[in-house]
Amino acid sequence: MTSRVKICGLTRPEDIDAAVAAGADAIGLVFYDASPRAVSIDLARQLAAQIPAFVSVTGLFVNPQADFVRQVLQQVALDLLQFHGDETAVFCEQFQRRWIKAIRVRQQGQIERAFEEYQNSAGLLVDAWHPEQYGGTGHGFNWSLIPEQRPLPLILAGGLQPDNVAAAVHQVRPWAVDVSGGVEIGKGIKCAKKMADFVAATRSAGSW
Repeated sequence: MTSRVKICGLTRPEDIDAAVAAGADAIGLVFYDASPRAVSIDLARQLAAQIPAFVSVTGLFVNPQADFVRQVLQQVALDLLQFHGDETAVFCEQFQRRWIKAIRVRQQGQIERAFEEYQNSAGLLVDAWHPEQYGGTGHGFNWSLIPEQRPLPLILAGGLQPDNVAAAVHQVRPWAVDVSGGVEIGKGIKCAKKMADFVAATRSAGSW
């Protein structure tokens, strides 16, 4: 297999077009007001509407109210939910939609426990730990904490850029890689060339 690519935190129509042209497998829209990459429901609906077939749309939430998630789902064509806060598995499972869970990694055994706790998810996203930020830190973490045995698809995030993603894929062999700040020229403003280079570098890592 080869690693899929998700580009997260898009806020502009032109960046959606550039990500699709670059060959991204998935687009991430952030529904978290504290993030500089947050989008309103109205903007998200417009952005999602321009994404073509076979490119999936992920909605990212951080400790949301359940009613807010339902409100977004009623108005935005999301294929997948991503919970990036401290949500329980029971909370994540209530929306009758496929979902993935993100965890901020800082110690041995944490990923193994998350595989068990979120066993009904469509995948586990591993990101860098930060005491205050839920993703988007631009920092990596110790990849040796990632176990070889993975009962769920593993998505690697945290500090990935066009110049290090191939090495990450070689070492970790993730189901997918997830990038946001590593392909930006400003918070929420993507760079078409960086996105193209990131996808190309991921593909260049080959398959296993």
